[in-house]
Amino acid sequence: MIWLVAEDDTDILSLVATMIQAWGHTPLTFTSGHKVWQWLDQFEAGDNQDMLPSFALMDIRMPGKKGNEVARRIRQIPALQHIPIALMTAYSLNEKERHAMMHQDGVDYIIAKPLPEFQQLFVLLDSIIAKKQSRA
Repeated sequence: MIWLVAEDDTDILSLVATMIQAWGHTPLTFTSGHKVWQWLDQFEAGDNQDMLPSFALMDIRMPGKKGNEVARRIRQIPALQHIPIALMTAYSLNEKERHAMMHQDGVDYIIAKPLPEFQQLFVLLDSIIAKKQSRA
């Protein structure tokens, strides 16, 4: 499975990509929301069709487009609209922000940073994916 990962902190991006590979998946990595947006433009134009992600894990606050804005865009693309989407943040969100991201932007889960350790993160992400798949 291909997992789309967007994170502007290159150390975190590298660590998460390494974990994803250790879990047997292929990371599709981006260092900004803008770069994901460009990739989505290409995907909608018919390019990158062989790189169809089955899960998206993105930072909320990134240069260019924010993770929730990218999530909203993913939900508008028929081939991607049903994939589970988790956002990561080191910032505290108020209930209104959290609700908007979950209900208006189509985010399935929001993970607080620092991220859980390796095995706990695997269990968490696996449960997010399983829950989304059970609703499909």
